[in-house]
Amino acid sequence: MKRLAALAAVALLTTPAFAAAPTAAQKDEFYRVCMGIAQDAKLCGCKAEAAMTLIDERFMGVVIKSMKGAAPADSDFVAYNTYVAKSNQICKPNY
Repeated sequence: MKRLAALAAVALLTTPAFAAAPTAAQKDEFYRVCMGIAQDAKLCGCKAEAAMTLIDERFMGVVIKSMKGAAPADSDFVAYNTYVAKSNQICKPNY
């Protein structure tokens, strides 16, 4: 069952051809919100860049809302945790 959930999460993070990529405005908002939390330009820049390739436009909204304090919906929770782990792997490799 865990394997199935992991595969589903990976499938959600794989942007299908019909899913819109995050917008430049979303990337900018992500960076601003991240800087308000972490105050680490290198980390926030890396995380913003990673988000552009790891998730789609809808899910970028989920991530930004979560960074502002909202919990992801139950249906997004596994994909959200997978996204966080993957972006940490990219931007904080020894984390």
